Amino acid sequence: MNRPARKQVLLRLDPAVHDALARWAADELRSTNAQLEFLLRKALAGSGRLPDDVSRIRKPGRPPKDG
Repeated sequence: MNRPARKQVLLRLDPAVHDALARWAADELRSTNAQLEFLLRKALAGSGRLPDDVSRIRKPGRPPKDG
């Protein structure tokens, strides 16, 4: 399955906020980046702003090997 390229963004955070986010991500076995995406998607869905055509978030663990 060919996925479109992921967008890269520069995000500036207060160090204490980043540390708290990193700890939360580790508690849920996610990377900090995956935790941010999870929270943003949850906020968008909760406000009715998540686009219908957004791809599903990748499940935890290793991606499947290509054939």
